[in-house]
Amino acid sequence: MTGVGRRPLLGAPFALALVSSPALAQDRRRGPPRDGAWTGAWAASAHGPYPSGNPSAQPDQSFAFPTPAEGARDQTMRMMVRPDIWGPAMRLRFSNAFGTRPLVIQGVHAGLQGVGGNVARGTNRPVTFGGGRSVTIAPGATAWSDAMELPFMHGPGNPLLEGRRLAISFHVPGPTGPMTWHAKSLTTSYVTAPGAGDHAVEDSDAAFPYTTASWFFVDMVDMRAPTGTPVIVTFGDSITDGTNSTMNGDDRWPDTLSRRLRARFGPRVSVVNAGIGGNRVAGPPDYTPANPIPGGPSALSRLDRDVLQVSGVRTVIWMEGINDLGSAEATADQVITGLREGIRRLRERNIRVIGATLTTALGYNGGHGTPQVDERRRAINAWIRAPGNFDAVADFDAVTIDQATGQLKPAFIPNSTVGGAGDRLHPNRAGLMAMADSVPIDALGIAEPVAPPPRPHRR
Repeated sequence: MTGVGRRPLLGAPFALALVSSPALAQDRRRGPPRDGAWTGAWAASAHGPYPSGNPSAQPDQSFAFPTPAEGARDQTMRMMVRPDIWGPAMRLRFSNAFGTRPLVIQGVHAGLQGVGGNVARGTNRPVTFGGGRSVTIAPGATAWSDAMELPFMHGPGNPLLEGRRLAISFHVPGPTGPMTWHAKSLTTSYVTAPGAGDHAVEDSDAAFPYTTASWFFVDMVDMRAPTGTPVIVTFGDSITDGTNSTMNGDDRWPDTLSRRLRARFGPRVSVVNAGIGGNRVAGPPDYTPANPIPGGPSALSRLDRDVLQVSGVRTVIWMEGINDLGSAEATADQVITGLREGIRRLRERNIRVIGATLTTALGYNGGHGTPQVDERRRAINAWIRAPGNFDAVADFDAVTIDQATGQLKPAFIPNSTVGGAGDRLHPNRAGLMAMADSVPIDALGIAEPVAPPPRPHRR
Protein backbone atom coordinates (compact mmCIF):
# COMPACT_ATOMS: atom_id res chain seq x y z
CA MET A 1 0.00 0.00 0.00
CA THR A 2 1.09 3.60 -0.33
CA GLY A 3 1.46 5.67 2.78
CA VAL A 4 1.26 9.32 3.72
CA GLY A 5 4.30 11.53 3.38
CA ARG A 6 6.02 12.84 6.48
CA ARG A 7 8.10 15.93 7.10
CA PRO A 8 11.78 15.65 6.17
CA LEU A 9 14.08 14.23 8.78
CA LEU A 10 16.05 16.82 10.70
CA GLY A 11 19.58 16.99 9.40
CA ALA A 12 18.77 15.50 5.99
CA PRO A 13 20.03 18.14 3.55
CA PHE A 14 17.60 19.25 0.85
CA ALA A 15 15.23 16.46 1.92
CA LEU A 16 11.74 16.35 0.48
CA ALA A 17 9.00 14.04 1.72
CA LEU A 18 7.14 12.45 -1.21
CA VAL A 19 4.55 9.77 -1.77
CA SER A 20 2.81 8.42 -4.85
CA SER A 21 -0.42 10.31 -5.49
CA PRO A 22 -2.36 11.72 -8.46
CA ALA A 23 -1.66 15.26 -7.30
CA LEU A 24 2.08 14.75 -7.15
CA ALA A 25 1.98 13.10 -10.56
CA GLN A 26 1.15 16.53 -11.96
CA ASP A 27 4.25 18.13 -10.43
CA ARG A 28 5.79 20.28 -13.14
CA ARG A 29 9.12 18.50 -12.94
CA ARG A 30 7.71 14.99 -12.82
CA GLY A 31 4.51 15.51 -14.78
CA PRO A 32 3.68 14.68 -18.38
CA PRO A 33 6.73 14.77 -20.66
CA ARG A 34 7.04 17.56 -23.20
CA ASP A 35 6.76 15.08 -26.07
CA GLY A 36 4.98 11.76 -25.61
CA ALA A 37 4.02 10.16 -22.31
CA TRP A 38 5.58 8.39 -19.38
CA THR A 39 5.82 4.71 -20.26
CA GLY A 40 6.69 1.80 -17.99
CA ALA A 41 10.09 0.47 -19.04
CA TRP A 42 11.17 -1.69 -16.08
CA ALA A 43 9.84 -2.85 -12.73
CA ALA A 44 10.83 -5.04 -9.81
CA SER A 45 7.88 -5.75 -7.54
CA ALA A 46 8.69 -5.00 -3.91
CA HIS A 47 7.74 -8.04 -1.88
CA GLY A 48 9.04 -7.60 1.63
CA PRO A 49 11.86 -6.60 3.94
CA TYR A 50 15.32 -8.11 3.37
CA PRO A 51 16.11 -10.99 3.86
CA SER A 52 12.60 -12.44 3.43
CA GLY A 53 12.32 -13.78 -0.10
CA ASN A 54 13.58 -16.23 -2.71
CA PRO A 55 16.85 -14.99 -4.24
CA SER A 56 18.70 -17.03 -6.86
CA ALA A 57 22.50 -17.36 -7.00
CA GLN A 58 22.81 -14.92 -4.11
CA PRO A 59 26.29 -14.11 -2.76
CA ASP A 60 26.76 -13.94 1.01
CA GLN A 61 25.12 -10.65 2.01
CA SER A 62 26.31 -10.61 5.62
CA PHE A 63 29.37 -8.48 4.81
CA ALA A 64 27.36 -5.76 3.08
CA PHE A 65 24.42 -5.94 5.50
CA PRO A 66 25.63 -7.44 8.79
CA THR A 67 22.38 -6.81 10.68
CA PRO A 68 19.15 -7.14 8.64
CA ALA A 69 17.09 -5.27 11.23
CA GLU A 70 19.50 -2.31 10.96
CA GLY A 71 19.57 -2.46 7.17
CA ALA A 72 22.05 -0.36 5.22
CA ARG A 73 24.26 2.13 7.08
CA ASP A 74 26.01 5.00 5.29
CA GLN A 75 26.30 2.97 2.08
CA THR A 76 26.00 3.46 -1.65
CA MET A 77 24.10 1.02 -3.83
CA ARG A 78 24.56 0.62 -7.57
CA MET A 79 21.56 -1.23 -8.93
CA MET A 80 21.80 -2.55 -12.51
CA VAL A 81 18.48 -2.68 -14.37
CA ARG A 82 17.60 -3.22 -18.04
CA PRO A 83 14.84 -0.96 -19.39
CA ASP A 84 12.77 -2.69 -22.05
CA ILE A 85 12.54 0.54 -24.04
CA TRP A 86 14.60 3.73 -24.04
CA GLY A 87 13.54 7.33 -24.51
CA PRO A 88 14.98 10.85 -24.42
CA ALA A 89 14.12 11.21 -20.72
CA MET A 90 13.35 8.96 -17.79
CA ARG A 91 12.25 9.01 -14.18
CA LEU A 92 12.81 6.56 -11.31
CA ARG A 93 10.58 5.30 -8.52
CA PHE A 94 11.96 4.38 -5.11
CA SER A 95 10.01 2.29 -2.62
CA ASN A 96 9.84 2.11 1.16
CA ALA A 97 6.80 -0.18 0.94
CA PHE A 98 8.01 -2.48 3.69
CA GLY A 99 10.15 -0.10 5.71
CA THR A 100 9.33 0.76 9.30
CA ARG A 101 11.04 4.14 9.45
CA PRO A 102 11.41 7.08 7.02
CA LEU A 103 13.92 6.27 4.28
CA VAL A 104 16.41 8.95 3.23
CA ILE A 105 18.00 8.57 -0.21
CA GLN A 106 20.66 11.04 -1.36
CA GLY A 107 22.90 11.81 -4.31
CA VAL A 108 21.07 9.66 -6.84
CA HIS A 109 22.87 9.26 -10.17
CA ALA A 110 22.04 7.19 -13.25
CA GLY A 111 24.04 6.27 -16.33
CA LEU A 112 24.82 3.40 -18.66
CA GLN A 113 26.54 0.36 -17.17
CA GLY A 114 30.08 -0.09 -18.38
CA VAL A 115 32.09 -3.17 -17.40
CA GLY A 116 31.06 -4.84 -14.15
CA GLY A 117 30.09 -2.22 -11.59
CA ASN A 118 31.51 0.68 -13.60
CA VAL A 119 29.40 3.41 -15.20
CA ALA A 120 30.19 4.27 -18.81
CA ARG A 121 32.25 7.45 -18.83
CA GLY A 122 30.27 10.62 -19.44
CA THR A 123 26.82 9.07 -18.85
CA ASN A 124 26.49 9.28 -15.04
CA ARG A 125 24.06 12.13 -14.34
CA PRO A 126 22.38 13.44 -11.17
CA VAL A 127 18.73 12.68 -10.47
CA THR A 128 16.62 15.13 -8.46
CA PHE A 129 13.38 15.09 -6.45
CA GLY A 130 11.37 18.28 -6.63
CA GLY A 131 14.61 20.00 -7.61
CA GLY A 132 16.47 18.73 -4.53
CA ARG A 133 19.24 16.18 -4.22
CA SER A 134 17.57 14.11 -1.50
CA VAL A 135 14.22 12.50 -0.77
CA THR A 136 12.63 11.17 2.39
CA ILE A 137 10.04 8.43 1.86
CA ALA A 138 7.57 7.55 4.58
CA PRO A 139 7.05 3.90 5.61
CA GLY A 140 4.70 2.24 3.14
CA ALA A 141 5.21 4.92 0.49
CA THR A 142 6.92 5.33 -2.88
CA ALA A 143 8.48 8.40 -4.51
CA TRP A 144 9.06 9.35 -8.15
CA SER A 145 12.08 11.38 -9.18
CA ASP A 146 11.99 14.39 -11.49
CA ALA A 147 12.43 13.81 -15.19
CA MET A 148 16.06 13.25 -16.20
CA GLU A 149 17.15 13.94 -19.76
CA LEU A 150 19.23 11.24 -21.47
CA PRO A 151 21.62 13.02 -23.83
CA PHE A 152 23.07 9.72 -25.06
CA MET A 153 19.66 8.72 -26.43
CA HIS A 154 19.79 9.77 -30.07
CA GLY A 155 16.36 9.07 -31.50
CA PRO A 156 13.99 6.14 -30.84
CA GLY A 157 15.22 2.62 -31.29
CA ASN A 158 18.92 3.38 -30.96
CA PRO A 159 20.44 -0.08 -31.59
CA LEU A 160 23.48 0.78 -29.45
CA LEU A 161 21.21 0.87 -26.38
CA GLU A 162 19.37 -2.38 -27.06
CA GLY A 163 19.94 -4.70 -24.12
CA ARG A 164 22.06 -2.16 -22.23
CA ARG A 165 21.64 -1.81 -18.50
CA LEU A 166 21.10 1.36 -16.52
CA ALA A 167 23.33 1.86 -13.47
CA ILE A 168 21.29 3.54 -10.70
CA SER A 169 23.53 4.69 -7.85
CA PHE A 170 22.33 6.22 -4.59
CA HIS A 171 23.51 6.84 -1.03
CA VAL A 172 21.50 5.83 2.03
CA PRO A 173 22.80 7.47 5.23
CA GLY A 174 20.77 5.03 7.35
CA PRO A 175 20.54 2.99 9.31
CA THR A 176 17.59 2.31 7.05
CA GLY A 177 15.91 -0.33 9.16
CA PRO A 178 14.14 -3.10 7.20
CA MET A 179 15.03 -2.71 3.52
CA THR A 180 12.36 -3.00 0.83
CA TRP A 181 13.78 -5.26 -1.86
CA HIS A 182 13.14 -7.61 -4.77
CA ALA A 183 15.07 -10.77 -3.96
CA LYS A 184 15.33 -12.51 -7.32
CA SER A 185 16.94 -10.05 -9.72
CA LEU A 186 19.13 -12.63 -11.49
CA THR A 187 21.26 -9.58 -12.26
CA THR A 188 24.51 -8.59 -10.56
CA SER A 189 24.40 -5.27 -8.71
CA TYR A 190 26.97 -3.64 -6.42
CA VAL A 191 27.15 -2.29 -2.85
CA THR A 192 29.77 -0.44 -0.81
CA ALA A 193 30.82 -1.51 2.66
CA PRO A 194 28.91 -0.19 5.68
CA GLY A 195 30.13 3.27 6.62
CA ALA A 196 31.80 3.86 3.24
CA GLY A 197 29.83 7.04 2.48
CA ASP A 198 28.52 8.48 -0.77
CA HIS A 199 30.14 7.19 -3.99
CA ALA A 200 27.20 7.55 -6.35
CA VAL A 201 28.87 10.22 -8.50
CA GLU A 202 31.89 8.02 -9.26
CA ASP A 203 32.16 6.16 -12.56
CA SER A 204 34.54 3.60 -11.07
CA ASP A 205 33.36 0.56 -9.12
CA ALA A 206 36.46 0.62 -6.89
CA ALA A 207 34.38 1.58 -3.85
CA PHE A 208 31.87 -1.25 -4.44
CA PRO A 209 33.46 -4.50 -3.22
CA TYR A 210 30.24 -6.42 -2.61
CA THR A 211 27.78 -7.87 -5.09
CA THR A 212 24.13 -8.77 -4.78
CA ALA A 213 21.69 -10.71 -6.96
CA SER A 214 18.79 -8.58 -5.70
CA TRP A 215 17.39 -5.08 -6.20
CA PHE A 216 16.97 -2.75 -3.22
CA PHE A 217 14.61 0.25 -2.98
CA VAL A 218 14.32 0.94 -6.76
CA ASP A 219 11.10 -0.56 -8.13
CA MET A 220 10.21 1.23 -11.39
CA VAL A 221 11.74 3.07 -14.33
CA ASP A 222 9.67 5.13 -16.77
CA MET A 223 10.84 6.35 -20.16
CA ARG A 224 9.41 9.13 -22.29
CA ALA A 225 7.89 7.42 -25.32
CA PRO A 226 5.27 8.19 -27.97
CA THR A 227 1.79 8.48 -26.51
CA GLY A 228 -0.02 5.15 -26.73
CA THR A 229 3.11 2.98 -26.63
CA PRO A 230 1.83 -0.51 -25.67
CA VAL A 231 2.93 -1.66 -22.21
CA ILE A 232 2.48 -5.32 -21.27
CA VAL A 233 2.83 -6.38 -17.62
CA THR A 234 3.63 -10.02 -16.88
CA PHE A 235 2.14 -10.86 -13.49
CA GLY A 236 2.89 -13.96 -11.49
CA ASP A 237 5.22 -15.98 -9.30
CA SER A 238 8.74 -17.42 -9.54
CA ILE A 239 8.25 -18.82 -13.04
CA THR A 240 7.63 -15.26 -14.26
CA ASP A 241 10.26 -13.86 -11.88
CA GLY A 242 12.86 -16.08 -13.50
CA THR A 243 13.83 -18.99 -11.22
CA ASN A 244 15.94 -21.46 -13.24
CA SER A 245 16.71 -18.92 -15.97
CA THR A 246 20.28 -17.74 -16.57
CA MET A 247 22.06 -15.34 -14.23
CA ASN A 248 22.61 -12.07 -16.14
CA GLY A 249 21.17 -13.82 -19.21
CA ASP A 250 17.88 -11.90 -19.44
CA ASP A 251 16.09 -15.06 -20.61
CA ARG A 252 13.03 -15.16 -18.39
CA TRP A 253 9.94 -15.84 -20.50
CA PRO A 254 8.95 -12.12 -20.41
CA ASP A 255 12.42 -11.23 -21.75
CA THR A 256 12.08 -13.67 -24.64
CA LEU A 257 8.55 -12.43 -25.32
CA SER A 258 9.92 -8.89 -25.52
CA ARG A 259 12.42 -9.97 -28.15
CA ARG A 260 9.63 -11.61 -30.17
CA LEU A 261 7.63 -8.39 -30.04
CA ARG A 262 10.65 -6.30 -30.97
CA ALA A 263 11.29 -8.49 -34.01
CA ARG A 264 7.72 -7.88 -35.22
CA PHE A 265 6.93 -4.35 -34.07
CA GLY A 266 10.33 -2.75 -33.59
CA PRO A 267 11.29 -0.83 -30.41
CA ARG A 268 7.78 0.41 -29.75
CA VAL A 269 6.44 -2.11 -27.18
CA SER A 270 7.49 -2.46 -23.54
CA VAL A 271 7.26 -5.65 -21.46
CA VAL A 272 7.46 -5.13 -17.69
CA ASN A 273 7.97 -8.02 -15.24
CA ALA A 274 5.85 -8.03 -12.07
CA GLY A 275 6.65 -11.56 -10.92
CA ILE A 276 7.60 -12.47 -7.34
CA GLY A 277 9.07 -15.82 -6.36
CA GLY A 278 6.66 -17.74 -4.11
CA ASN A 279 3.74 -15.38 -4.75
CA ARG A 280 0.13 -16.52 -4.39
CA VAL A 281 -3.11 -15.27 -5.90
CA ALA A 282 -5.15 -14.86 -2.72
CA GLY A 283 -2.86 -15.36 0.27
CA PRO A 284 -1.58 -14.60 2.79
CA PRO A 285 -4.59 -12.67 4.14
CA ASP A 286 -2.33 -10.29 6.07
CA TYR A 287 1.23 -9.29 5.21
CA THR A 288 3.31 -6.92 7.31
CA PRO A 289 7.04 -6.17 7.63
CA ALA A 290 6.91 -7.73 11.07
CA ASN A 291 5.38 -10.96 9.77
CA PRO A 292 6.62 -11.49 6.19
CA ILE A 293 6.55 -14.68 4.15
CA PRO A 294 9.02 -15.34 1.32
CA GLY A 295 6.38 -14.99 -1.42
CA GLY A 296 5.34 -11.49 -0.43
CA PRO A 297 1.82 -10.07 -0.27
CA SER A 298 -0.90 -11.71 -2.36
CA ALA A 299 -1.35 -10.85 -6.01
CA LEU A 300 -4.70 -9.25 -5.21
CA SER A 301 -3.26 -7.03 -2.48
CA ARG A 302 -0.31 -5.87 -4.63
CA LEU A 303 -2.25 -5.45 -7.86
CA ASP A 304 -2.56 -1.69 -7.52
CA ARG A 305 1.08 -0.92 -6.70
CA ASP A 306 2.71 -3.45 -9.03
CA VAL A 307 0.39 -3.43 -12.04
CA LEU A 308 -2.10 -0.58 -12.11
CA GLN A 309 0.58 1.96 -11.21
CA VAL A 310 2.77 0.92 -14.17
CA SER A 311 2.63 3.87 -16.55
CA GLY A 312 0.66 3.10 -19.71
CA VAL A 313 -0.24 -0.52 -18.91
CA ARG A 314 -2.68 -1.85 -21.50
CA THR A 315 -2.30 -5.64 -21.29
CA VAL A 316 -1.58 -8.08 -18.45
CA ILE A 317 -0.45 -11.70 -18.88
CA TRP A 318 -1.26 -13.48 -15.62
CA MET A 319 0.22 -16.86 -14.66
CA GLU A 320 -0.29 -17.72 -11.01
CA GLY A 321 -1.84 -20.22 -8.60
CA ILE A 322 0.59 -23.11 -8.13
CA ASN A 323 1.84 -21.69 -4.82
CA ASP A 324 -1.73 -21.37 -3.54
CA LEU A 325 -2.18 -25.07 -4.28
CA GLY A 326 1.18 -26.30 -3.00
CA SER A 327 2.07 -23.97 -0.13
CA ALA A 328 -1.36 -23.04 1.20
CA GLU A 329 -3.31 -26.15 0.10
CA ALA A 330 -5.98 -23.99 -1.51
CA THR A 331 -8.73 -25.55 -3.57
CA ALA A 332 -9.07 -24.93 -7.29
CA ASP A 333 -12.25 -22.95 -6.63
CA GLN A 334 -10.44 -20.64 -4.20
CA VAL A 335 -7.75 -19.86 -6.77
CA ILE A 336 -10.35 -19.32 -9.51
CA THR A 337 -12.28 -16.96 -7.23
CA GLY A 338 -9.10 -14.91 -6.72
CA LEU A 339 -8.38 -14.85 -10.45
CA ARG A 340 -11.94 -13.69 -11.16
CA GLU A 341 -11.53 -10.80 -8.72
CA GLY A 342 -8.23 -9.73 -10.28
CA ILE A 343 -9.69 -9.89 -13.78
CA ARG A 344 -12.64 -7.76 -12.68
CA ARG A 345 -10.37 -5.07 -11.25
CA LEU A 346 -8.16 -5.02 -14.33
CA ARG A 347 -11.09 -4.82 -16.73
CA GLU A 348 -12.50 -1.90 -14.75
CA ARG A 349 -9.41 -0.05 -15.98
CA ASN A 350 -9.93 -1.24 -19.58
CA ILE A 351 -6.89 -3.51 -19.36
CA ARG A 352 -6.77 -6.60 -21.56
CA VAL A 353 -6.09 -9.76 -19.50
CA ILE A 354 -4.38 -12.83 -20.99
CA GLY A 355 -4.60 -16.00 -18.89
CA ALA A 356 -1.57 -18.29 -18.86
CA THR A 357 -2.11 -21.93 -17.94
CA LEU A 358 -0.15 -23.31 -14.98
CA THR A 359 2.79 -25.53 -15.88
CA THR A 360 3.10 -28.90 -14.20
CA ALA A 361 4.93 -29.36 -10.90
CA LEU A 362 4.39 -33.12 -10.76
CA GLY A 363 7.46 -34.78 -9.24
CA TYR A 364 8.67 -31.64 -7.44
CA ASN A 365 10.08 -32.52 -4.02
CA GLY A 366 7.56 -30.53 -2.03
CA GLY A 367 3.87 -29.86 -1.58
CA HIS A 368 3.51 -28.65 -5.17
CA GLY A 369 4.46 -31.98 -6.73
CA THR A 370 1.77 -34.37 -5.54
CA PRO A 371 -0.92 -35.97 -7.73
CA GLN A 372 -3.56 -34.21 -5.64
CA VAL A 373 -2.11 -30.77 -6.40
CA ASP A 374 -1.77 -31.72 -10.07
CA GLU A 375 -5.47 -32.61 -10.22
CA ARG A 376 -6.38 -29.17 -8.85
CA ARG A 377 -3.91 -27.52 -11.26
CA ARG A 378 -5.61 -29.22 -14.20
CA ALA A 379 -9.00 -28.00 -12.99
CA ILE A 380 -7.71 -24.41 -12.90
CA ASN A 381 -6.25 -24.80 -16.38
CA ALA A 382 -9.59 -26.04 -17.70
CA TRP A 383 -11.21 -22.88 -16.35
CA ILE A 384 -8.45 -20.67 -17.83
CA ARG A 385 -8.92 -22.27 -21.25
CA ALA A 386 -12.71 -21.92 -21.18
CA PRO A 387 -13.96 -19.13 -23.48
CA GLY A 388 -14.83 -15.81 -21.88
CA ASN A 389 -12.87 -16.04 -18.65
CA PHE A 390 -9.85 -14.27 -20.13
CA ASP A 391 -9.49 -12.16 -23.26
CA ALA A 392 -7.09 -14.79 -24.62
CA VAL A 393 -5.01 -17.72 -23.40
CA ALA A 394 -1.27 -18.43 -23.44
CA ASP A 395 -1.17 -22.20 -23.08
CA PHE A 396 2.15 -22.63 -21.27
CA ASP A 397 1.12 -26.04 -19.95
CA ALA A 398 0.56 -27.45 -23.44
CA VAL A 399 4.06 -26.60 -24.66
CA THR A 400 6.00 -27.68 -21.54
CA ILE A 401 4.34 -30.91 -20.38
CA ASP A 402 5.58 -34.40 -21.20
CA GLN A 403 2.32 -36.20 -21.93
CA ALA A 404 3.87 -39.60 -21.12
CA THR A 405 4.80 -38.68 -17.54
CA GLY A 406 2.74 -35.59 -16.71
CA GLN A 407 5.96 -33.85 -15.68
CA LEU A 408 7.94 -31.15 -17.44
CA LYS A 409 9.65 -32.25 -20.65
CA PRO A 410 13.10 -33.61 -19.73
CA ALA A 411 14.92 -30.95 -21.77
CA PHE A 412 13.17 -28.21 -19.76
CA ILE A 413 14.25 -29.41 -16.28
CA PRO A 414 18.03 -28.84 -15.75
CA ASN A 415 18.82 -25.61 -13.90
CA SER A 416 20.16 -22.84 -16.14
CA THR A 417 21.35 -20.59 -13.28
CA VAL A 418 23.59 -22.76 -11.12
CA GLY A 419 23.62 -26.05 -12.99
CA GLY A 420 22.32 -29.25 -11.50
CA ALA A 421 19.34 -31.45 -12.17
CA GLY A 422 16.62 -28.85 -11.76
CA ASP A 423 13.57 -29.17 -9.53
CA ARG A 424 10.74 -30.27 -11.89
CA LEU A 425 8.79 -27.13 -10.99
CA HIS A 426 10.62 -24.26 -12.70
CA PRO A 427 11.26 -24.57 -16.47
CA ASN A 428 14.80 -23.71 -17.52
CA ARG A 429 15.92 -21.41 -20.32
CA ALA A 430 14.69 -23.82 -23.01
CA GLY A 431 11.32 -24.22 -21.33
CA LEU A 432 10.91 -20.49 -20.76
CA MET A 433 11.66 -19.87 -24.43
CA ALA A 434 8.96 -22.35 -25.42
CA MET A 435 6.51 -20.56 -23.14
CA ALA A 436 7.31 -17.15 -24.63
CA ASP A 437 6.93 -18.56 -28.14
CA SER A 438 3.42 -19.78 -27.27
CA VAL A 439 2.04 -16.33 -26.33
CA PRO A 440 -0.54 -15.34 -28.99
CA ILE A 441 0.88 -12.03 -30.15
CA ASP A 442 -2.18 -11.15 -32.21
CA ALA A 443 -4.25 -11.23 -28.99
CA LEU A 444 -2.15 -8.62 -27.19
CA GLY A 445 -3.88 -5.66 -28.81
CA ILE A 446 -0.80 -4.20 -30.47
CA ALA A 447 -1.34 -2.34 -33.73
CA GLU A 448 0.96 -3.19 -36.58
CA PRO A 449 3.45 -0.42 -37.39
CA VAL A 450 2.35 1.84 -40.20
CA ALA A 451 4.71 1.71 -43.16
CA PRO A 452 6.18 5.11 -44.04
CA PRO A 453 4.94 6.65 -47.29
CA PRO A 454 7.10 5.94 -50.33
CA ARG A 455 9.79 8.48 -50.98
CA PRO A 456 9.18 10.56 -54.11
CA HIS A 457 11.07 9.37 -57.15
CA ARG A 458 13.74 11.76 -58.27
CA ARG A 459 14.09 12.26 -61.99
